[in-house]
Amino acid sequence: MVFVAIVIPAAVHALTIANRAGVVADHKRVAAHLADKLLSETSVTGSWRDGDQTGDFGKDESEYHWAIRSETWENEAMRLVSVEVFYEVQGREYSVRLSTLIEETEQ
Repeated sequence: MVFVAIVIPAAVHALTIANRAGVVADHKRVAAHLADKLLSETSVTGSWRDGDQTGDFGKDESEYHWAIRSETWENEAMRLVSVEVFYEVQGREYSVRLSTLIEETEQ
């Protein structure tokens, strides 16, 4: 009985951690896809020139919100454009960030 009293709480805790890891991994996959799509769109349309921006993906992906940052790169002719997608799992916030370099003179 003592053995069972020790093993069951440890097993339940391990299952909780494994479940959280699975949910985080699934959300991370979706967030990476959304970030890639938004970064591509931002790069092509040139909307990164509008400065730092934030938003969400609407009701289809309501669990996720995003932020876009544009900053000067070491080479002043380039900009580092980053998209970060945030999501929450079991009360803890996680994020995925993708970045690319864009030539400042691109139109």
